[in-house]
Amino acid sequence: MNPLAAYSASTLTLTLPSDRTVSLATCFHSFKPWEGPPVPHSYGRKAVLDYDGEPLFAELAILRLIQAHGWQGVWIDNWRKKFRQLFPPHACDLSSQAQDFLDRVNQGRKWRRGCFDVLAWHDGQYLFVEAKRKGHDAIRNSQKEWLESALNSGLSPESFLVFEWGISDGTPGAG
Repeated sequence: MNPLAAYSASTLTLTLPSDRTVSLATCFHSFKPWEGPPVPHSYGRKAVLDYDGEPLFAELAILRLIQAHGWQGVWIDNWRKKFRQLFPPHACDLSSQAQDFLDRVNQGRKWRRGCFDVLAWHDGQYLFVEAKRKGHDAIRNSQKEWLESALNSGLSPESFLVFEWGISDGTPGAG
């Protein structure tokens, strides 16, 4: 089910607000930093990564890795309340099937605080991916609350992935 299985690292065990524990798959990948012209929409100076010559935020670079395996998906940009497949300001809509699925998971609310960053789908399977920069970022309480609600909607832990990423300076083993 996981289109990012090649990047698998380990599992992350989280204690949810109800004291229930859940183990989620994690993976890791290093990206090159963007060295081209500055991008106009930096979202408060988010890191801009180079994915095959395209400047992308981590969420979109992860989406590209997923799309390379034949999956569809979007970055759920909760900050600007947009779905994205391209660098901002471009936004997109979800298919009705994907929107219905997300509405069910989010209990009818289009935008839900704590929702994981990327929603991907393929052949009736769905995957939520949370992007975390290794050594700089951790799962927040609002994400644990959302995750517990999503699990309570009937999803299994296999429907979630924590994707840790780093920036490589080009040196072998760096990142």
